[in-house]
This record gives sequence, structure tokens and C-alpha cells, in this order.
Amino acid sequence: MNTVKSVQTGTTKSAWVRIPDGTKVKHRHEGHVGFIDGLTELVTGLNRNPDGKTQYRMNIGAPDRQLVTEDDLSILIDDEELVIMLRQKAPYRRAVTQSLQSVLTADRFIKLA
Repeated sequence: MNTVKSVQTGTTKSAWVRIPDGTKVKHRHEGHVGFIDGLTELVTGLNRNPDGKTQYRMNIGAPDRQLVTEDDLSILIDDEELVIMLRQKAPYRRAVTQSLQSVLTADRFIKLA
């Protein structure tokens, strides 16, 4: 028995790159700084990520979490212009940086002050 999974190409949803857990981010409008702490699937509400069904959980200090969409976030980078992440080494952070830069504009990446 031969099973083949089809892969969708050329759709907007397949172009979405999820911001990995542990990535340091800043809320673009409210100024909160925190880390991505997973996704929450929404049943109701208007604002969602490009996948059409989720929002990020942003850890802004224990026990506080805030639900935000990708459009609300800036990605924080270090002096080497790599994404800042919890407990991750440079090669992985470099791969994440390249992946996110492939779908987000340059103005979405800001150096930590």
C-alpha cells in the first residue's frame, strides 16, 4: 500500500512561519517586552495570526500572559542581528532568524535597547 501526502503550494497560509516559543518580542503598540509562550486557538474574535485560527501567548512576566497577533509584534535581535531566544545557541537562532526574515519585513526586527 502506497501512501502519499499531498503538499499545498502557492497558498498564503503555507507561507506563514510560526514564531517559535522562547523568542523575545516587543508589543508594537503597548511596548511590553516578553517571550512567545505558545499558541492559543480561538473560537471567537477578529484578530488572528495569518493561519486564521490562532493568537500567540506572550509571557510578559510570571504569571502574566497576553494574547497577541503576529501583526502586533516586533522581533528582538542582538548585536549580531540574530533573534534573541531563551536557551538556544547561535546556529539555531541563525536558522530561526533567516526563516522569519523570509516572511517579515526588515522593520519588524529591532535591536534590544
